[in-house]
Amino acid sequence: MGSGQRLGRRFGWLWGAYGASALGTWLAFGSFELIAIRVLHAGPAEVAVLASVGAAVGAAVAVPLGPWVEFRRKRPVLIAMDLVRFAALLTVPAAFALGVLTFFQLLLVSVVVAAADITFRAASGAYLKTLVAAEDLLVAGARFESTAWTTTIIGPPLGGAAIGLLGPVATVVADGVSYLLSALGIRATGGHEPRPERREAARMRASDLLDGWRYILADPTLRPLFFNTALFNGLVMAAQPLLAVLMLGRLGFTPWQYGLAFAVPSIGGLLGSRLARPLVARFGQHRVLAASGALRAIWPLGLAFLGPGAGGLLLVMGVELGLIFCCGVFNPVCSTSRLERTANDRVARTLTAWAVTTKASTALLTALWGVLGTLLGPRTAIALAGVLLLATPLLLPRRAAAPVTAEAEAAAAPGRV
Repeated sequence: MGSGQRLGRRFGWLWGAYGASALGTWLAFGSFELIAIRVLHAGPAEVAVLASVGAAVGAAVAVPLGPWVEFRRKRPVLIAMDLVRFAALLTVPAAFALGVLTFFQLLLVSVVVAAADITFRAASGAYLKTLVAAEDLLVAGARFESTAWTTTIIGPPLGGAAIGLLGPVATVVADGVSYLLSALGIRATGGHEPRPERREAARMRASDLLDGWRYILADPTLRPLFFNTALFNGLVMAAQPLLAVLMLGRLGFTPWQYGLAFAVPSIGGLLGSRLARPLVARFGQHRVLAASGALRAIWPLGLAFLGPGAGGLLLVMGVELGLIFCCGVFNPVCSTSRLERTANDRVARTLTAWAVTTKASTALLTALWGVLGTLLGPRTAIALAGVLLLATPLLLPRRAAAPVTAEAEAAAAPGRV
């Protein structure tokens, strides 16, 4: 029996829904910024606000949604978040057609989409645990990771062509429709999902907002993994704008060369995600997590030695290929470890706290590195990020930890909310 059949029809629909929305997201990559520049004639400051503040405010809005999601059926929440994103995105082409599109509307839509995205991710992690057996979580995670990198490879070129032919508003329509397709796919999963029960008070309390963070910080495996992920992702993303300035400015790379430098290495993510399960089967989950987490931290420092011409382009592609390959192995193993160590009635809150912190730290570090790039120069700031990344493996879990068992969950139940 093939691995696709073994995970079942319901997982297949969820996987297909994820693929549809991921492709739509990459088709519309950068479309809001392009609309702001070309249609609304926004300046650099407004574009920066749109790129960072929308995500940061969306993350803040999502904080109370984690506890709310925890005690509701996850499938209806997933469908609702898809429909919210579909409706929000379609207001953009509607306003554009009527000639009333404003920068504030773009910012508001980006906030709504960011909050819905975090909520969807939190609910989907909890829902996934009900669809597949614990021993198949890594297989499922690797498939999602593989799909993510596949859409990363094919989405931006197709989106760029669509923008060239039809304009950036057309890709926003495509992104919105992808969420509608995702909602239909999730609805097709079917099956009965029991309503989670709140063990104590029926009404959400203010203290519930911090429940996800408390759970993460109390767990000896989740805590280091949490800090490692937030710092690593933040530093890698913080260096990207500076790298764009360096490549497209001083070094004279063309936009198509810049795009090529990051599109081709995405193949490494596809390969890494496919190797994650065989590597875990041979070496064990903790060893693969530690090795891939350490190896991915080595590559970014190489970007500080970037030069002009074909040699510089090959250097970027080589560094990104190594980095993305290691991330392709690390990400599904990390996701599996996180789900295994999280009790079933804490998944939504934990994943919400995780996503909010990652987005917030990325926004903060990106802003800080923008200042450092201005004061020290982009190359020095990129090098500093690379040096700090070398220390991130110290935050990885030191030893393997067993998954949270039903017995352990039952024993901890009296202390839960």
